[in-house]
Amino acid sequence: MASVYCALIHHPVVNREGEEVTTSVTNLDVHDIARSARTYGLRGYFVVSPIDAQHPVVQKIIDHWTSGAGTSRFPERGEAIALVRLCHSLDDAIAEIEATEGKTPRLVVTSARVGPGRSSYAQEAERLRAESRPTLLLFGTGHGLSERVLQRADVFLEPIVGPTDFNHLSVRAAAAITLDRLLAPKSAANNPV
Repeated sequence: MASVYCALIHHPVVNREGEEVTTSVTNLDVHDIARSARTYGLRGYFVVSPIDAQHPVVQKIIDHWTSGAGTSRFPERGEAIALVRLCHSLDDAIAEIEATEGKTPRLVVTSARVGPGRSSYAQEAERLRAESRPTLLLFGTGHGLSERVLQRADVFLEPIVGPTDFNHLSVRAAAAITLDRLLAPKSAANNPV
């Protein structure tokens, strides 16, 4: 299996009206997705925001848990937060993966929107096991990734759906479900309680 990374995109995403916007970074998203990324063995988690004023806030979170007071109190949190990479654009994240891996990553996008050409989680999990190129899973904030990002996708995953017509998961929950469906061991016997 090739290396897997994820990115939380804050721009370009869309708002409720479908307009392209930039969203704010939240502390919970940084922490919770990092913990899921560490649990499922990702090589890195990119927080993508073009807003310079938000970068020191995210860096302060990273520093607190990887080299500050948080390291002695909750060292396992530091392990997860150490995966966080802060960057200004999706292209920056791709360039960092290329520099590390020597290959351009496949872009796998997620969306709550239904449409044609979606890959099932089972199909993508099989591809991941056979793939030699690194993979970058993209998660959108706001009301989802903009069309500009979606058009760059190599793979478009089917939406996560439950038994009701309500489909408004937080990005943290969607990321955890996605990582579990794609990367969890095939058998519960391989994952003792």
